[in-house]
Amino acid sequence: MASIRRTLSPLYQDRSYHIGVASAQAHKLFSTNNNSGKYSSLTSTSAVSAAFVYIRRKGFRRSFYRCMIFFILGLLLGVFPSGHVDNEINKHDFSFEMKPPHVNVQLDTKGNFALSAVSLGVEKTTPQLDRLSRFDYVERKQVIVITPTYNRALQAYFLNRLGQVLRLVQPPLLWIVVEMTSASAETAEILRKTGVMYRHLVCVNKNNTNVKDRGVHQRNAGLEHIERHRLDGIVYFADDDNVYSLELFESLRNISRFGTWPVAMLAQSKNKAILEGPVCNASQVIGWHTNEKSKKLRRFHVDMSGFAFNSTILWDPKRWKRPFSNPIRQLDTVKEGFQETTFIEQVVEDESQMESVPPSCSRILNWHLHLDAHGLVYPRGWLLQKNLEVVQLIR
Repeated sequence: MASIRRTLSPLYQDRSYHIGVASAQAHKLFSTNNNSGKYSSLTSTSAVSAAFVYIRRKGFRRSFYRCMIFFILGLLLGVFPSGHVDNEINKHDFSFEMKPPHVNVQLDTKGNFALSAVSLGVEKTTPQLDRLSRFDYVERKQVIVITPTYNRALQAYFLNRLGQVLRLVQPPLLWIVVEMTSASAETAEILRKTGVMYRHLVCVNKNNTNVKDRGVHQRNAGLEHIERHRLDGIVYFADDDNVYSLELFESLRNISRFGTWPVAMLAQSKNKAILEGPVCNASQVIGWHTNEKSKKLRRFHVDMSGFAFNSTILWDPKRWKRPFSNPIRQLDTVKEGFQETTFIEQVVEDESQMESVPPSCSRILNWHLHLDAHGLVYPRGWLLQKNLEVVQLIR
């Protein structure tokens, strides 16, 4: 019987070489060393299967390395983009509102309808105006109001009236209320209900019997609090029994160092009104209004509620080039009516360092009225235990 031998095609002549190499490598990997030192032989079937396993493992590693290379390349391209990106075009530049399209219908010469223009409901908006409308924050100077108070019949009326005015002032505003000896629960309750940011302080003085003017020590307690905590803002002394306009507190923010203005006052006799404060030419102070002969010896003729100053003068003397670094305080040892001028002399040197509020001192912004009632009993908790007594006139 004749045997037929089939020759390999030229395309497959190198197949035995690859399989042989793979079989040899697989044989080398899977052969074990026995006690006699001889190598165990593998059958042809097991050698072929081992070769495919090796090729599969080698291909998996090659694919894994390729994937890692492309991943790192894509990451670098994403972090460092090579193209130009227009940041001005974003989602805020367009407003997609559902609006009916504008259709302009006209009749042509033949009497047929013709559409001349159709506009879609997509409009381009200006991002600058939209961003400004969303953020209407305006930076303002803080106003620090120091108010000395004490227990009396009309205290609740005065504090509530002043608190309602301060409530209307644009923030930031800090109301420092100072009492003598101890803080009363009635005053604390009034301050909580005003809705104004406040600090309730107590002026502790060892020699309360020798106090000439309690307001001087109470204001000094507020000044000490500002200096200790380095509060930044415009300091203003506002007694609770005065009348203030809302425009006054808004004008205080325009002061850079020291500002002053005229105050309308009711004379002690309460039969006439007088004006006390600066005479201004534009923003400069050129003179003073005064009506009392006993106070003509004062350097600066101004009421306690007729000036305000920058709080940094208290705790930053280098900024204002002060010749001395002593604490700025009101003096209780001077004659009554001279507390204002002795205090201002510590803050400024002359009228050239003052500013008029408002310009040219053209308006009266607050009034000092002596309306405190004497002889009335201070009700505890502002509650009357009994009904008001009825006074009957005897005919």
